[in-house]
Amino acid sequence: MKKSLVMAVILVLSMALAACGKESNSAGKPDADFPKKPITLIVPWSAGGGTDTGARLLQPYLEDELGVTVNVVNKTGGGGWVGWNELANAKPDGYTIGLANSPHIITGYMNPALKRDKNLDDFIGLGMHVIDPDILAIRKDEKRFSTTEELVEYAKDHKLTVTATGEGTDEHLVILSFNKKYGTQFEAVHFDGAAESRAAVLGGHVDILIANAGEVLSLYKDKEIKVLGVASSKRSQFMEDVPTFEESGFEIYQESSRGLIAPKGLDSEVLAKLQEALEKAVNNEEHIQKMADLGYGVNYENGDDYMTVLKKDEEAVIDLKGLLGWE
Repeated sequence: MKKSLVMAVILVLSMALAACGKESNSAGKPDADFPKKPITLIVPWSAGGGTDTGARLLQPYLEDELGVTVNVVNKTGGGGWVGWNELANAKPDGYTIGLANSPHIITGYMNPALKRDKNLDDFIGLGMHVIDPDILAIRKDEKRFSTTEELVEYAKDHKLTVTATGEGTDEHLVILSFNKKYGTQFEAVHFDGAAESRAAVLGGHVDILIANAGEVLSLYKDKEIKVLGVASSKRSQFMEDVPTFEESGFEIYQESSRGLIAPKGLDSEVLAKLQEALEKAVNNEEHIQKMADLGYGVNYENGDDYMTVLKKDEEAVIDLKGLLGWE
């Protein structure tokens, strides 16, 4: 009887150890069949915004390449960091990925008052999707200045209000860069989004509009605003008659780059599958055209190059920490 009991205990323990070993091995090895279930794509902004719109336009093409459903899930709040925190803490198995915006993802942890314990090093790049440059625009009936050069000269001696969508956002960084480099007296007026910014300028409540090109394309086409400059090294394909700030003699560069990231620790084989699928999806001609119709310029970069872009954005934010009061 005792012998039988001992053998039974040994058998149970052996089965338990075998199960643990199997579970441990499956966790430590890549999933050869990846993906075999739906993937969650976290968008850290509300539905209907530029990031969300781009994600949903990309979604069906990503599904075609991966062969599984990609569920776009909006996780809002904290300037994007509610979603990015959830992504950073997700299991690095490839089934949870997310959209990143720069400089928002960077300024969200560079601000010491927010006391965040995550940063770029907690993520790995899958690839860049879109670059949407910042533009500076005025009302169509503005009489005080009609070019960037005239605006800068005027703003050296006169305070002008300028729209932004929060401290440390790309619009805010453009304002700070002009003030620091060229002695302008731009004062940021923060709004919750581009819609409010546009309305404030059109209504005569704020002097200058700074926004992303894709956010003002319809106003530009309808000649409701005059765009003076683009904060990019090259002209916007959607506003080809608008000079860059560089062409006007001002070294101001600021773009909102958007791309896909995943939690750090992703297996190399799973990472390769996601990156390959994303590259094909982003570069699909139909997808590119649909994005262009809405004023979004697709600009694919592989995962490593995308992280390099984000690191350069981080350096730019560091240069402005003093002006932001973050030192």
